[in-house]
Amino acid sequence: QVQLVESGGGLVQAGGSLRLSCAASGSIFDSEFVGWFRQGTGLTRELVAGMTREGHTNYKDSVKGRFTISRDSAKNTMYLQMNSLKPEDTGVYYCYVANPLSWGQGTQVTVSS
Repeated sequence: QVQLVESGGGLVQAGGSLRLSCAASGSIFDSEFVGWFRQGTGLTRELVAGMTREGHTNYKDSVKGRFTISRDSAKNTMYLQMNSLKPEDTGVYYCYVANPLSWGQGTQVTVSS
C-alpha cells in the first residue's frame, strides 16, 4: 500500500476552478489504474476521472470537457484540474490507486451557486 495525501479542495463559486493534488509515498507510475472518485452527501462514491498505466483517460459524462486528470511520475503525484465548476460537483474527492490498492483520506470541494 502507498500513502496518498490529497490537497487543493475548498470553497469556490460556480464557474470557478480548483486543482486537486494527490501525493503518493511511493511510485504510482506502474499502477494499472489511478483515478479520482467523488462522494456527495448521501450518495455513493463514484468515479469521475481515471487513467490507465498507458495514459488512457476516461471521465464521468457530467465532467467531460471540464475536468482533466494527469500525473507527474517524477513527483509521484496525480492531479485533477476542475474548471467551470457547478454546485453538483460538490463532494468529498478521493484519489485512488489500483495497485497497490490505496485510497486517500479525501478532500472537500464545495461549489456555491
